[in-house]
Amino acid sequence: MYDEIPKELLTLVEDVILDRKDDATERLLEYSETHKSTKKEKVEDLSWREQSLQERITYSLVKGIDRFVEEDMDAALKVSEKPLDIIENNLMTGMGVVGDLFGSGKMFLPQVVKSARVMKKAVAYLQPFIEREKDATRPSNGKILMATVKGDVHDIGKNIVSVVLGCNNYDIVDLGVMVPAEKIIQTAIDEKVDVIGLSGLITPSLDEMVHIASELERQNLEFPLMIGGATTSKAHTAVKIAPQYRNTVVHVNDASRAVNVVSSLLNKEKSNAYALNLREEYDEFREKFLGRKIEKEYVSIEEARQERFKIDWDKETISQPNSLGIKVIENQDLEALLPYIDWSPFFRSWDLHGKYPQILEDEVVGAQAQELYHDAQKMLSQILKEKTLTAKAVFGIFPAQSNDKDDIIINKNEEKIAFRTLRQQLKKSKGKPYYALSDFIAPETSDKQDYLGLFCVTAGFGTEELAKAYEAQNDDYNAIMVKALADRFAEAFAEYLHREVRLKYWGYAQDESLDNEALIAEKYRGIRPAPGYPACPDHLEKETIWEVLKVEEEIGVYLTESLAMFPTASVSGYYFGSPHAKYFGVGRITEDQLEDYANRKNISIEKARKWFTPNLSE
Repeated sequence: MYDEIPKELLTLVEDVILDRKDDATERLLEYSETHKSTKKEKVEDLSWREQSLQERITYSLVKGIDRFVEEDMDAALKVSEKPLDIIENNLMTGMGVVGDLFGSGKMFLPQVVKSARVMKKAVAYLQPFIEREKDATRPSNGKILMATVKGDVHDIGKNIVSVVLGCNNYDIVDLGVMVPAEKIIQTAIDEKVDVIGLSGLITPSLDEMVHIASELERQNLEFPLMIGGATTSKAHTAVKIAPQYRNTVVHVNDASRAVNVVSSLLNKEKSNAYALNLREEYDEFREKFLGRKIEKEYVSIEEARQERFKIDWDKETISQPNSLGIKVIENQDLEALLPYIDWSPFFRSWDLHGKYPQILEDEVVGAQAQELYHDAQKMLSQILKEKTLTAKAVFGIFPAQSNDKDDIIINKNEEKIAFRTLRQQLKKSKGKPYYALSDFIAPETSDKQDYLGLFCVTAGFGTEELAKAYEAQNDDYNAIMVKALADRFAEAFAEYLHREVRLKYWGYAQDESLDNEALIAEKYRGIRPAPGYPACPDHLEKETIWEVLKVEEEIGVYLTESLAMFPTASVSGYYFGSPHAKYFGVGRITEDQLEDYANRKNISIEKARKWFTPNLSE
């Protein structure tokens, strides 16, 4: 603060600013020379560079330091008979230490990815020397095919698992994202891989994994199948995927387990016993899961509608938006989004679990969380300075009313367009309502004009190019980092834009004053549910959002055949402004609502069943 500046310094500064004395500048410089900070700069400890060559290489790998890669590899080349020996002995010895520390919980995922960066750069430096030797092949523990299944574009988790396996001397055949079953299977055959790893984030990916397992069985193939991704689970793997394939199918819920699973699958002495135990475990799990005695009871869709959540619309005052129609943001200032970033999911994406900012002081992961956060801030500054990512949005607010079939009908330039919502059916105690999102919109039978907002935001343009640039430098750590930060920017943009809508475009909460913690806790009026999430698990309604807002034409975000958004760092959904609106889970639905939905949507029951399989009652 101004009044906290020392009086002598304040006088000297004012003399310069106000040009009060001819020698003002010289006197200020003289003052600065005699009042330099006495704070000692942190001196980097390089004493480890005086250790033996192996100790230096191991230290670099464990600490993720890549500055001395070329120097140490040159030293190793002078004392090794073959460059391959350096990989097999020096580097793998160091990576063995990394693996032991990671396996014992003394090292965390971000550190392992940094270790992989050192390893990759060392191998890349040695590669020309290796190629000079005839018939030289790098030793490997096995070959793993990794792919995000058809229709899905999410790959952060897959990339992390690939890096961890690569650190442990497995060759990775990474097919990327949106990979069809036939390409996965043919590549596995051509490359003679040892294990196939499938990844997916959105619910339609679960059915694609079942399809791939069925195809492997149909073609009488014997590749062990490893399943992972946010929507996957041991239950789905055991109940839906494993029965389709007589060979080994295993669910891997985090990167730290991947090495042990693959090692067990490929261990010549133990693999048969491991596969048998796994099959027995999954068979037992499936029998218990399917034989549960607790029978869940559901009500019919008509009964659920009779007991819907009721609002006395005669007493409701609906806020008329300040601005109707579609708006486009071509290039959102990323710096304005920084205060809206929720950092907790960022740490979870790196397998560091805890709430921000408390995680920074956590006894177990605090030091690593601080280092990761520091690296993230450094990259954020670079992204903002170089403008390598572009954020865009399209959104709109439209007149809307609901009908008695759980539809929300919007009016876009006199054209009526319907959004189909789903209603809870799991039986509740008497008097408790069965929710659908349409309950929060005034019905056609009332004399009230209500409104519905739609949106799509993205912060993903430039992400793939930047990630590939890092990958070309053997820098998986920063390649993964940029994707994780793009995801955070997209979610922050969704939060920021929702606030702008509440305060300005719709304007029903002009007096709102909430900090970021309150925004993350959703303390505001209204909700913004997204297709594919509990309140509206139906991905098909994304197509209607895209049709109304012309999303692909306006901002370039498109839907895959499984209705995943690309660029991946994108968020879409609805805006509900009612003070009664709240989040809920639809849960499972019964056959009668499935048929009802198919009729309302004018699609076949088969198509509806395909999309709603995870949501159908058993």
